[in-house]
Amino acid sequence: MEEFNEGEFFECHEYLEDAWMAESGRVRFLYQGILQVGVGFYHQQNGNWRGATGVLRSGIERLREFEPDTLGLDVAKLVRESESCLEELERLGRGRVREFDTTRIPRVEPFR
Repeated sequence: MEEFNEGEFFECHEYLEDAWMAESGRVRFLYQGILQVGVGFYHQQNGNWRGATGVLRSGIERLREFEPDTLGLDVAKLVRESESCLEELERLGRGRVREFDTTRIPRVEPFR
């Protein structure tokens, strides 16, 4: 999750995709959800509003089944903060996607 938390979403994708594909249990969908949220922010950073909002929405939906926490991760917080970012991206719209305040991008954190 270090790559995600450092905003290195391409690298995060590579790592999580390997974990997702190697896992046969239900937790693979947790990895997929985190991966999708990261890809959504990757698209935002590249000015791709449709990709950002679509993949972010899919990742949030995937993560909901793991709330409030799974594997010691605060999934509820990640979902809540990702939803807030999605709402802001939708408000900004396609033409202003690069104006999104990237300091709002959530971190994957331990459940407390």
